[in-house]
Amino acid sequence: MKRKSQLLWALFFSLVFVITSGFTVVGHRGDPIKYPEETIQADNSAFNSGADYVELDLQLSKDGILVISHDDDLYRVTHTHAIVSQNNFETLKQLRYDNGEHVMSLNELFEHYKNKPNAKFVLETKIDHSLNPSYELEDKIAQIVKKYHMQKRIMIHSFSAASLFHFREIMPDAYLILIVGSLKRINFSILPQVNAINASSDIVQEHPFLIHWLHKLHKQLYVWAEMDESPALWHWLINRNVDGVVTNYPATGFKYKLAKSGTKKYAIDRTGIYFGKTKTATMMNPYIRIKEKKYIYPNQRVDVMYGVRVDDKLYYQIAEKTFISAEFVNLDLRRKDIAPYQNKKIIAQPKQKVAIYSYPDNQAKTSKILPANQLFKIRNFNGTPKNMWLYTKLGWIKAKDILFYGFFNQSEFKQYHLLPRVSQYSNLVLLAYNPNQLVYNPTFAEAQRQILQIIR
Repeated sequence: MKRKSQLLWALFFSLVFVITSGFTVVGHRGDPIKYPEETIQADNSAFNSGADYVELDLQLSKDGILVISHDDDLYRVTHTHAIVSQNNFETLKQLRYDNGEHVMSLNELFEHYKNKPNAKFVLETKIDHSLNPSYELEDKIAQIVKKYHMQKRIMIHSFSAASLFHFREIMPDAYLILIVGSLKRINFSILPQVNAINASSDIVQEHPFLIHWLHKLHKQLYVWAEMDESPALWHWLINRNVDGVVTNYPATGFKYKLAKSGTKKYAIDRTGIYFGKTKTATMMNPYIRIKEKKYIYPNQRVDVMYGVRVDDKLYYQIAEKTFISAEFVNLDLRRKDIAPYQNKKIIAQPKQKVAIYSYPDNQAKTSKILPANQLFKIRNFNGTPKNMWLYTKLGWIKAKDILFYGFFNQSEFKQYHLLPRVSQYSNLVLLAYNPNQLVYNPTFAEAQRQILQIIR
């Protein structure tokens, strides 16, 4: 009888969720392209970019603390080998991400966001119950969720059906999602226990009937994929009745959410900086785009009130009847992030085709390629320290695709070393060449001597 009651409650909450929610954008590990994954900075960026939820992974430390980490070994994100389950949390907490934040516990995350009701989370249990019969992980998640009164601000998803079954027992009203990489994992012993399925985009494209079939059973369908430079996939998903996406690109997900709902204008309320080299004119109306005799100037701060999307391009409203293209105003970079790069030039990396973009967005890729063996001035910056965009006379370039030219003395290199690790691009040209002879080939000994003089 108790089991039947629990299933009825689960069905009730599932129906409520279907009725009251629209297209949901979930930032996968925060906003990992812009900032180190599963940090407060990445989470804030995802929420600021329009994510409804942030997805985070949970594991237990040796002393039973819930640690936010996708990997068992923290080397990939902290550059230090440390197995989560083999170390106490106080040891893990000493490890730092590239932005300076430390490895975090679920308690610390909830403590940070407890008074920010719009911050919601999808929690993933990283556990295989065929190897680990204990449900300590799930029990502690439930305990902390209840302690911080986060029941209405979390969803739980997992590859482990056993994990979700246990949650249904200890948190009957929890919103539960089964992650699947194959249709074989979806069956009628599992479906009554969960509210939704989170399937790979490949499965949904190959079996589009899954959308209607799940909805007929009053279950939602989320889709996960890289979805970075694939407008075709995004359009396909938006034109189907999927309920949301789990994506590394929450800003792109939010853009398509607006397109799906028909919304053009939304609140931002953040301060930005214009990093351009010359003044740029504003406009009264982004739909007509007639430039005014009003300007913003290099390094000027502006208060961004709203974002407006017109013809798939974003504009910022910075005052009454005053708009500017969003490509020229940065919300995430600060002067210190770009200081060492600001007066440098760039050159294409050898034997690499460097794409040019019409806009600092993965989906604004053009067919143009940055010419090889030519230096270009940096005219503006956008993006974030980890994912910086550079504006040249030919268009926007990704900083990771080029070489920064001009780090030829100790003072320049010293300024570079003052940057936080997340802002330190290693694609630097350390040796100058003769502009009349674009290929410079010093002897090995000469190159070593010059480089040591710079970095010493």
